[in-house]
Amino acid sequence: MTDRKNDVAVIGMGVMGANLARNFASRGLNVGAYNRTYETAQKLAEAHPEAKLDVVQTLKELVARLERPRRIVVLVNAGNPVDAVINELDPLLEAGDIVIDAGNSLYTDSDRRAANAKGKPWRFVGMGVSGGSEGALKGPSLMPGGDLDAWERLKPVLEPIAARSSSGLCVTHCGLGSAGHFVKMVHNGIEYGDMQLIAETALLLRGGLGLEGAAVAETFSRWNQGDLSSFLIEITADIFKVKDLKVPNALLVDAILDKAGQKGTGKWTVVAAAELGIAIPTITASVDARILSSQKDTRVKAEAAHRPARARLTGVTVDDLANALYASKIASYTQGFQLLRAASTTFKYGTKMSEIARIWTAGCIIRASFLERIQSAFAASPEPELLALAPEFVSDLAKRLPSWRRVVSAASLAGVAIPGLATSLAWYDTLTTARGSANLIQAQRDFFGSHTYERVDAPGVAVHTEWTA
Repeated sequence: MTDRKNDVAVIGMGVMGANLARNFASRGLNVGAYNRTYETAQKLAEAHPEAKLDVVQTLKELVARLERPRRIVVLVNAGNPVDAVINELDPLLEAGDIVIDAGNSLYTDSDRRAANAKGKPWRFVGMGVSGGSEGALKGPSLMPGGDLDAWERLKPVLEPIAARSSSGLCVTHCGLGSAGHFVKMVHNGIEYGDMQLIAETALLLRGGLGLEGAAVAETFSRWNQGDLSSFLIEITADIFKVKDLKVPNALLVDAILDKAGQKGTGKWTVVAAAELGIAIPTITASVDARILSSQKDTRVKAEAAHRPARARLTGVTVDDLANALYASKIASYTQGFQLLRAASTTFKYGTKMSEIARIWTAGCIIRASFLERIQSAFAASPEPELLALAPEFVSDLAKRLPSWRRVVSAASLAGVAIPGLATSLAWYDTLTTARGSANLIQAQRDFFGSHTYERVDAPGVAVHTEWTA
């Protein structure tokens, strides 16, 4: 069909690219498809004739068959492969064409690519996509950044494929420049935190309270009907129902080696937070926990050398664990949204916090009913400085604080590692302490380095003391 004109093109027919292309097609759009290995795209088109994908062998053909201004979605591995595709597209593009990098790219790479595109007739947009392979096919959460004119041009193809919730379509303009990929990076950082907190809670349910797998599954299913309702809680309940076909009466999850993988977005979030001066200890603890989990051989040796005592939890109930998990989630999301706001201010993104919460209510991995309350909190006037300072979340934390303390204390006494839950509580206690320990740190810095300090009765005035005079 050489005379066919396509509404959108997708480059990269891996799982995400293939499913996104099929999603576009299912909404009545004509879709051009290209893969470096032509046979891969051809097999996809043959397997799904209903999508009527227009598979081509060259990028020149792909570009030629697109309606102008062209919309081209790139879904290849982050890093050099994205640059290679853009460089090959560059001479083929004309005024108003838009290239969308929809992979998990580092936001600074998006800044660089946008800068390189300046002065050229076409535009570059970085866009986060969340929801996994199923989300890409049925409706993901989409996080495009870039200039507003490009967003208006992209709306007709992005809005039809986005997930839908009671709050609307799960796509919005996340802000100028690299905002789309920064928002997606923070989404993934929060996802790291959520997964770590849930894993620790499951560990306490089983090893701490002695629940069997079926009881753990039932507990998570029940929690999924209340304040903790979320995709990750739902799939955790499902995981604890799956038997190991190789071992009688055993769970498959128990046959999985406890070494967690990561692709780098959690680490990027931690680095960005440090550079922007924002504390995100829950997310940092989750990244550290994954790093430590990968050191399996060392952990085995350390346990044998130290022989730490382990015990069951005492004085803690299942409801206490639910409260501790929920309170820790508030801590984690507060940290994530504080980082988003700092980035928006520093990089002049213009990101709206309530809109980000809204587009995360469906389609993405961290989708949860909890996010509707976050959306409402940030939609208030005035907008709260921190999520944890919004009146309803202040109340939530106060109600759950006794349980939170019992869980962290009992786990510590029992010798059970819960870095996410414990660090979240430490963050809360630090945040809610008007006068902490940093005065001594400032005295030490001034003592050994003449770094000066400020007096309580004269803030803003630098003072130095000769401490040994």
